[in-house]
Amino acid sequence: MPEQPISILEKFWHYNIFRHPQEEIIDAVLQKKDVLALMPTGGGKSLCYQIPALINEGLCLVVTPLIALMRDQVENLQSKDIRAMSIHSGMSFTEVKKNLENVINGKYKLLYVSPERLTSQLFREFLPDLPIQLIAVDEAHCISQWGYDFRPSYLQIGQLREYLPGVNIIALTASATPKVMEDIAEKLFFKNAEIFRASFERPNLSYSVFLAESKINKLLEIKNVPGSSIVYCKTRKTAHRVAGLLKEHQIPAEFYHAGLSQEIRDEKQSGWKSGKLRVMCSTNAFGMGIDKHNVRTVIHFDVPDALESFYQEAGRAGRDGKKAYSVILYNVKDLENLSLLHDIKYPSIAVIKKIYQSISDYLSIPVNSGGGEYFSFNINEFCTVFRHGIIETINVLKALEQEGHLAFNASIFLPAQAMFLASKHWLADFEKQFPGLEPVIKTLLRTYDGIFDNKVPINEHQMARLVNKEETEIRRGLQELHAHGIIEYLPAKDTPQIFFAWDRAPAAHLHIDQKRYAGQKENFKKRTDVMREFILLKNTCRSKFIAHYFGDEIATDCGICDICLKNKSDGLTEKDFAAFREKIFSRIPANGIPVKQLMESYTGNMQKKYWKVLEFLQGEGFLFMNDDGIISRKK
Repeated sequence: MPEQPISILEKFWHYNIFRHPQEEIIDAVLQKKDVLALMPTGGGKSLCYQIPALINEGLCLVVTPLIALMRDQVENLQSKDIRAMSIHSGMSFTEVKKNLENVINGKYKLLYVSPERLTSQLFREFLPDLPIQLIAVDEAHCISQWGYDFRPSYLQIGQLREYLPGVNIIALTASATPKVMEDIAEKLFFKNAEIFRASFERPNLSYSVFLAESKINKLLEIKNVPGSSIVYCKTRKTAHRVAGLLKEHQIPAEFYHAGLSQEIRDEKQSGWKSGKLRVMCSTNAFGMGIDKHNVRTVIHFDVPDALESFYQEAGRAGRDGKKAYSVILYNVKDLENLSLLHDIKYPSIAVIKKIYQSISDYLSIPVNSGGGEYFSFNINEFCTVFRHGIIETINVLKALEQEGHLAFNASIFLPAQAMFLASKHWLADFEKQFPGLEPVIKTLLRTYDGIFDNKVPINEHQMARLVNKEETEIRRGLQELHAHGIIEYLPAKDTPQIFFAWDRAPAAHLHIDQKRYAGQKENFKKRTDVMREFILLKNTCRSKFIAHYFGDEIATDCGICDICLKNKSDGLTEKDFAAFREKIFSRIPANGIPVKQLMESYTGNMQKKYWKVLEFLQGEGFLFMNDDGIISRKK
């Protein structure tokens, strides 16, 4: 008899109870039903397919878009002795083949892949023999062109139904409107699917929006809220500047973005997770998949484009269930920019074709070539040489990516690769002529299987240790072998890359689905309008507004957002409020005071007003009440 879900939860995750609606979702998956689950960030989505994967025979295929997220999930599972692995870009043909063979032999329970991998010839060849019993689609909103992060590669997932007709699918997302949920179900060919929508209310998370003439001065109030923080910025430059300003005020902070090397990003992320760094100032490259429970504040230094991305990012605060704060800082200029953003994010077709031509010229790719290849792409140099704006170029790259022409990755790492071109007979003669290169040749042959048949990833540092030489000597030797035609040698790449999915087309004939493109632009404008409405809310609870946007119609006022706190304080005149505030501050000693003692001088309606002022001051971070009911001023 298979193990019960709760026993698996206790055994591997050491919890003895499920969060709602995890158990119901798991039961539906185990009944071989298609499932669409809309669950908030930090709601435990991954358990909804990981536990069925451990209970059932066979393999769970997990499709997820981010390599970093994939890596974190696999490492986390492996640390629990759960057999999981991933296949991603940067792995050689031989590595992928070997790993797929191990999967076929039943050595793994979960296989994580990127959506692009599903279309590769090698994967399709192995697919009929993979013991897949469940497909999990993470970040499922990416399949919908009406979602805020549409990725064309996700459209390939539904085609797996043709190869695996008896396999059920679970699609998971933290941010999808009812329209996007319908689109997900349609694109994945769901029939009579079970749909689960968890509550979007976060009773411990207080949303606030501040009109700030000086954002940095307002941000410095972060001193008053203990615990870890994330400050989201629109640009790398802003993240760098804000981190520097925080450090000037003795607040341990760092900046993070996709342009940093993987080593530096890992170092900064580790420092933040350990608590050595208190504040991470970042673009939206930071936070996805990071399981840090004691984040107390998430601050958006710039206004987000959409409520979907804002909700996901804000949801990284307070996952431990304790009081946490989500804050947006804005000024009048931000709102003006928001209303114009759709024209910037979606350039004209003429501009797209012009920049496509420039990219092809910069990379020296002739018409009808380049398909399936990676090219190093220095976006700053490109924009300088061809006189294109960097923001405009990034948005064109996104448009070309959504049309399936190419993919741009600012943080890819491709290891060095090599393959022997010379026959073994000719190799022996070559070694006699060039004895100085023999150690490099022998090391390649002894260390890397399959190097005569395919390009395989090699490690120059490891080779240098094996032959007791400097790494520069090894690279020089590899380059000489390449020049002599003995091997094909591709040095490692850690610069941003453009991948051409198809051969380069003449720019004039570049295919753009103009109707779809116009629809996406209009839909983006609607999302920015909703974001503007959220910023300017006067009387509606912010938590309830978010929940209703995602289709959670039964949500009620949270009582702790800035709007709710303001509404609670209504009925007080400004004079009354100021008088009560001064009275409260004057009565609180340095070591604090019991709340009952603070309230004892008032009764009836006066006590209610006094309490409203007290709640407001707590909500705004001026006062703090501990578990024993002691009120103290924030230091």
